[in-house]
Amino acid sequence: MISIRQWQQQPSFHRTTLLFALVTVMATAGCAGQTPTPAKTVYQSGLNQVRIETDPVSTTNAHPASLTATEVGTLLRGVRIWERRNALHRLFVGQADKTRAFRDGEIAVLAPALAKALSQASPSERVTYHLSHATEHGEEETSTGWLSLQDAILHLALREAHDRHGPGPDISKYDRQMPNVPERSPAFDATFEPEEYLVTVRSGGSLFAPDQQEELLIRYRDALSAMPAQPGLERDNKPAP
Repeated sequence: MISIRQWQQQPSFHRTTLLFALVTVMATAGCAGQTPTPAKTVYQSGLNQVRIETDPVSTTNAHPASLTATEVGTLLRGVRIWERRNALHRLFVGQADKTRAFRDGEIAVLAPALAKALSQASPSERVTYHLSHATEHGEEETSTGWLSLQDAILHLALREAHDRHGPGPDISKYDRQMPNVPERSPAFDATFEPEEYLVTVRSGGSLFAPDQQEELLIRYRDALSAMPAQPGLERDNKPAP
């Protein structure tokens, strides 16, 4: 350890070098102590996943939360999406039809896993999902997003909603080929029905972060009291023996 007298006797260049080294060591130690908590996988089957991860924007989520699979499935059934069209496009072909963001088969997979994940998440965490399957034309169709609960509001973010991607490059061939570029699905809009329970929609993405995110803020308890329940999910929510 250098005494104050020894520090004062050092040339200014040496004092600057020592100070820089001390700051570097302290910064490194601080970064090492703030290692992000690794995500926890709650459900995985093939490319389908439900995980718990650190929430980058909130540490006060209402987690753990006790929502049943039937309640989660009922809320997912109320989410609607449609292709985003500009004014000129709408003038010639009209507004795109709304479709369900989550099909029955997708709800059957997601609802029990999301309910389980919400019951295990902490206030500083959120739940993410990733669905993926091959279409009859060999494309990959994906749906991704995340959700969290804050007070009486469900935050449900859609990043991909049945996005279609071209097949990946065939690396089994010996001749060199340029990789196939995934097809970018058109932008979409999203809402929740009944719309009187939708507080707002926040659209994400920018010039430097073009990935889309439509975040729905839903008064989920009020919506559940008015919506017909999505049946047949609770049997899949029971813990394994």
